[in-house]
Amino acid sequence: MSAANTTIFCLSVYFLLLQNNHVVRNASLYNKEFVEQFEETPLLVAVLTYVGYGILTIFGYLRDFLRHWGMEKCHVAREREEQKDFVPLYQDFENFYTRNLYMRIRDNWNRPICSVPGAKMDLLERASKDYNWTFQHTGKVVKDVINMGSYNYLGFAENTGRCADAATESTHHYGVGVGSTRYEMGNLDIHEELEQLVARFLGVESSMAFGMGFATNSMNIPALAGKGCLILSDELNHASLVLGARLSGSIIRVFKHNNMVSLEKLLRDAIVHGQPRTRRPWKKILILVEGIYSMEGSIVRLPEVIALKKRYKAFLYLDEAHSIGALGPRGGGVVDYFALDPKDVDIMMGTFTKSFGAAGGYIGGKKELIDYLRSHSHSAIYATSMSPPVSQQIITSMKIIMGEDGTTLGVVRLRQLSENTTYFRRKLREMGFIIYGNDDSPVVPMMLYMPAKIGAFGREMLKRNIGTVVVGFPATPIIESRARFCVSAAHTRDILDTVRQPITD
Repeated sequence: MSAANTTIFCLSVYFLLLQNNHVVRNASLYNKEFVEQFEETPLLVAVLTYVGYGILTIFGYLRDFLRHWGMEKCHVAREREEQKDFVPLYQDFENFYTRNLYMRIRDNWNRPICSVPGAKMDLLERASKDYNWTFQHTGKVVKDVINMGSYNYLGFAENTGRCADAATESTHHYGVGVGSTRYEMGNLDIHEELEQLVARFLGVESSMAFGMGFATNSMNIPALAGKGCLILSDELNHASLVLGARLSGSIIRVFKHNNMVSLEKLLRDAIVHGQPRTRRPWKKILILVEGIYSMEGSIVRLPEVIALKKRYKAFLYLDEAHSIGALGPRGGGVVDYFALDPKDVDIMMGTFTKSFGAAGGYIGGKKELIDYLRSHSHSAIYATSMSPPVSQQIITSMKIIMGEDGTTLGVVRLRQLSENTTYFRRKLREMGFIIYGNDDSPVVPMMLYMPAKIGAFGREMLKRNIGTVVVGFPATPIIESRARFCVSAAHTRDILDTVRQPITD
């Protein structure tokens, strides 16, 4: 082979890899190899998927026609006849997808669980006689369904053991509810103990805990940014981040997912051009990213984001809802995963609902930041304090992760989660499935593509006593429907092999 042909061949291989993987632009910033796989949808599959949605849409219009003329029973909420001249309360066309497509496969979601959602769970059996518009419980319980859908990354969703015992004791001591905000009569010593522990776990000066993870984002971002500020948001950010950004009144610009070229272009344009019309400098530029993106299984390129943030004097807001406890040798999240300095992240946010088996969220950072939020955050001033047993669940599980309980249980669970994640992803890929995301992410999206497969896959897996989450449009792009597995430290190798078996049938 000639030198010219060799060069062409190497370039072809490189661009093929670039197409199917997210290759690191600046490898010197990373302490480990960082490659994420996002294989493009095959052309034939994309065409068939569009055809499938087209057929469903045509039949949807036909059913709407039959409903309009009374030839099919209509279950849709509609205006009363005497209110037909009013401004419509229900936007009929906007609900087209819900009533004609989603309703046909609605049995795959909202399944009632009647046990601890651990590695296995029990489901109440239900049936529908009107194509999923309503459900009736049959009275039967489906036992020992393998749980591949819960964010129980470290297996702390359990009703026995140290966490459960500590939460029970806390309930006896404090009761279940507080009945007040932190500012009034709801500030307990257990809340302050929790916040000190979280700050130590994150490696920051101070932290603040909130009773709801979603509100931690949606109610705190408006306190940190406002008019005259610019928010740069990843296109795949969670709805809580999107809502918080919109409520802030800031200008919002979106960059391509995990794309540092796109982010840097927005930063450069913001510095050069300033605010619209006036061209004044932005009061503040805030970058919003997540640690692990829960629908893609990807990990944020945090070293590169921090480098850009420092270069352009911006602020960084990191949402570690899915990564805290699930990544890093110490379970410290994506900052720990990349061995970075927590001080380089201005606002560290996370939730207790995943790895800690509890509820609520936190903000961590400098003491000045937390003191400011205590007096300006709506979630701090107006929300009821976190329930004491929930606080104790977090404290106990976090101490186990940190090894402060005097055992190695935390280390064992972290190692087990990492091994399970690597094993499950590798086996699915060896079986020929298209898997998205990073090899170290416990969120494992397996592509289904076609709309008919969404309902069929969820139902067939449940028949085999495996509970999975299936996701389609509009939660994903229309040609990227998927099944999403969440790996847990509570899963054994036998459980993961059992899950793999029906997929190949």
